[in-house]
Amino acid sequence: MKIKEIVSALERFAPLPLQDGFDNAGLQIGLTDAEATGALLCLDVTEAILDEAIALGYNLVISHHPLIFKGYKSITGRDYVERCILKAIKNDIVVYAAHTNLDNAPGGVNFKIAEKLGLRNVQFFAGEKEVDGVKGGEGVIGEVAEDLAADDLVLMLKERFGVECVQCNQLLRRPIRKVALCGGAGAFLLDAAIKAGADAFITGEMSYHEYFGHEQEIQICVIGHYQSEQFTGEIFRSIIQENFPDAKCCISEINTNPILYL
Repeated sequence: MKIKEIVSALERFAPLPLQDGFDNAGLQIGLTDAEATGALLCLDVTEAILDEAIALGYNLVISHHPLIFKGYKSITGRDYVERCILKAIKNDIVVYAAHTNLDNAPGGVNFKIAEKLGLRNVQFFAGEKEVDGVKGGEGVIGEVAEDLAADDLVLMLKERFGVECVQCNQLLRRPIRKVALCGGAGAFLLDAAIKAGADAFITGEMSYHEYFGHEQEIQICVIGHYQSEQFTGEIFRSIIQENFPDAKCCISEINTNPILYL
């Protein structure tokens, strides 16, 4: 099949108009009329990711985070983004990103996080909109199978997401039943989670001052941006395998998280 057929399947699942205004999801580099030799699935595009695609003989890299966000007046290899652009073009690799459109899509990133936590009755709780017949939203809320103590929720997050450290506010002294979440930088949804009646809110990033004032109101759990979105490749793989059973695709073996815990 051609690369544009894979792109079309991704965009049926997560239409580009679902993305936030600041975003740059979609085709980043290359021509999609080429036959797809294979798709490498990743969170971030780095030089190591492109080298992995080259070694596999794949001419398509599908990432969650867009490689290109800002405008460039020249491409000279001054930073890793420019070097990636040059390497992709030189090796005829198409780079495509599904970012906040995939965050906001039903069955997208936030639903995958909820799946890993075993949440039930999962639904959007903020920023709901419909485009191209797809109903999306900015965060999801669901219920745990059995009420959890706050420290048990923390242990679950550490186990299921391979998190070395969960940043929390004061541990909640009541059972946790309803959990709201948003992968990546989801702190902007904290107030909406409280309004939706969540006992806990899970996200990837939150700044210092945002923790204040919510003691015994809601359990905040911040697990890291990369950690919260690390299973996004599973979504890409499911879309491709469902539409093109014979297509070659694999999730990258490279951990692109730039943050070290020492």
